[in-house]
Amino acid sequence: MRLIWTSVISAIWMAIGLLAAIESGRAQSVASYRCADGTHFIVGFYPQDARAFLQIDGGEVTLARRLALSGRRYSGAGVMLTITKDGRTLIRHARRPATVCETL
Repeated sequence: MRLIWTSVISAIWMAIGLLAAIESGRAQSVASYRCADGTHFIVGFYPQDARAFLQIDGGEVTLARRLALSGRRYSGAGVMLTITKDGRTLIRHARRPATVCETL
């Protein structure tokens, strides 16, 4: 009887651990930004993925992470997103100059 009880408790803990691992895999960070030039965009980051997922100008763009000396830089499809170590966010897209953005 004790062996069955121990097996049941172990199975429950393993199921809880599995569910926690699945949920942590889905965890993401999403933020909305408004820029000085009037641009609005939404960016999402997933912990298991080095890319940034951006919604800008009515479309979706996936940005690859690039080498940056200070902070993080992502680019792709004519869009460049830079997040500096001090928390400033800049975006350049559609052949416009880079502009500073703030979270909404």
